[in-house]
Amino acid sequence: MIEGKRQKQVAAVLEKEMNDIFQRLGLTMIDGGMVSIAGVKITPDLFDARIYLSFFKVRDAVVALQMIKDRSFEIKKELTSRVRHQLRSMPQLTFYIDDTLDYVDKIEQLFKEIKTSEEQNKPKK
Repeated sequence: MIEGKRQKQVAAVLEKEMNDIFQRLGLTMIDGGMVSIAGVKITPDLFDARIYLSFFKVRDAVVALQMIKDRSFEIKKELTSRVRHQLRSMPQLTFYIDDTLDYVDKIEQLFKEIKTSEEQNKPKK
């Protein structure tokens, strides 16, 4: 489904403010790794915001995600105060693990395996 102009605008505002909030609350460094906001998607009715988090070298991404979910009230309160003049109502925030980097690594690994198997199966001259 194609995102509308307003959805993109709200998502951009939320992503910018969430990055600032995460830095201010010290949520960018968790468990020896980095946490960043990979993207924000808004439903067409602007009532739900899906925040995708990227975890780099975090020992346990599920535990780190739970830590962030536990502080979601504090995050939403800060976000609401920052965007209160730009939005009529604050969307419900839902946090997800962004696993696109894992897919990229897996695909690269598969390509390497294919390349090595082709080299091994090549007829020798």
